[in-house]
Amino acid sequence: EHIDYCGYSVLPMAIEQNILAAVSVNNSGKITLANTNPQYEDFTVSCSEDIAIDRENPKWYYYFLCGVKGIQEKIGIAHLAGMSCVVDGTIPPSSGLSSSSALVCCAGLVTVEANQKSLSKVELAEICAKCERYIGTEGGGMDQSISFLAERGTAKLIDFQPLRATDVKLPDGAVFVISNCCVEMNKAASSHFNIRVVECRIATKMLAQSQGLDSKRLLKLAQVQEELKVSLEEMLALVDEVLHPEPYSREEVCKALGLTSEQFSTELLSANTQHMTHFKLHQRAKHVYGEAARVLQFKSVCDSEPAESVRLLGDLMNQSHVSCRDLYECSCPELDQLVDICRKSGAVGSRLTGAGWGGCAVSMVPAEKVESFLKAVREAYYLPNPRRAAMEKQSLFLSKPGGGAAVLLEE
Repeated sequence: EHIDYCGYSVLPMAIEQNILAAVSVNNSGKITLANTNPQYEDFTVSCSEDIAIDRENPKWYYYFLCGVKGIQEKIGIAHLAGMSCVVDGTIPPSSGLSSSSALVCCAGLVTVEANQKSLSKVELAEICAKCERYIGTEGGGMDQSISFLAERGTAKLIDFQPLRATDVKLPDGAVFVISNCCVEMNKAASSHFNIRVVECRIATKMLAQSQGLDSKRLLKLAQVQEELKVSLEEMLALVDEVLHPEPYSREEVCKALGLTSEQFSTELLSANTQHMTHFKLHQRAKHVYGEAARVLQFKSVCDSEPAESVRLLGDLMNQSHVSCRDLYECSCPELDQLVDICRKSGAVGSRLTGAGWGGCAVSMVPAEKVESFLKAVREAYYLPNPRRAAMEKQSLFLSKPGGGAAVLLEE
């Protein structure tokens, strides 16, 4: 889950679905964006003016322009090349499968190519992770990193500071099935995602303060562990010892950290979380440290390949969903119902994927049970509901680890 913005390693794989952009470079002085999906309107922006991203109105083309703007600012391109772009894609939108991050990465990559610049995949991933913040999403870089660094046939353990990716071979005998609960969730259109970022930031400060560390300097939960030089298990114990399970009020946090109300708003909150009055610090920190431990356990099982590896990995996925549901509260009733159906239909493990509050579940299914699994999930979750039944074809599918971003040139 998204513990990347807390400084912790993550273990994603790229799905086989893509965002594609057909681009012609020209001297028009404009970037023209069109989408093959008729529900998405076209958009044109001048290459000579500052690219403005409207956070209050997160349309599809603003995500594309995040990628363009990020590359322009990082490389210092005074005059962008004109581009005519037609965008197509097979990733279901707002489904927790990183369609927005894939679009940002696609835009960043074509901007580099159109302006005849050269950047490594790692540099591109780092730039695209930061430039999605133009639209207000304070993510940590997992989605963008796997978009660029993925390789067909393998998952990746992604570490940050510095950014690097290590192959993780998934066990034979099991396949991954994606199922969309059909509740759409646009991260930038709500404050759910950034509220969790803020709660983890405040928890970092509170834990650091309790241990005599410089809380002003620390922003991520991983930094507290690094400073204290202790294990994740010891951090979990420290959370229980220091943070109470009841929500913290603004006043309580300000008093503990010696902040004024104004400092609290400007230093700890984001633009779309200014309305928040209470913060669940114990639950959020407990989830992050627990999830960080599960990531390392998952890799360890994949590396050592014990006979019961599929069952062990399934257990970790199930624990992850319970933690997302109960401690991080980033699930939703439909996702919980779908995960439950997936487990009853033969999955050894099933959990939400992406930011949550809607979108998809990913299930690990023994290869010999795939057909019966798909049939059971179809009958129990999709067919009884007309809207879901209409969306079922693009909502329930197998996926092997796919490859990362690429440029195809037509001479």
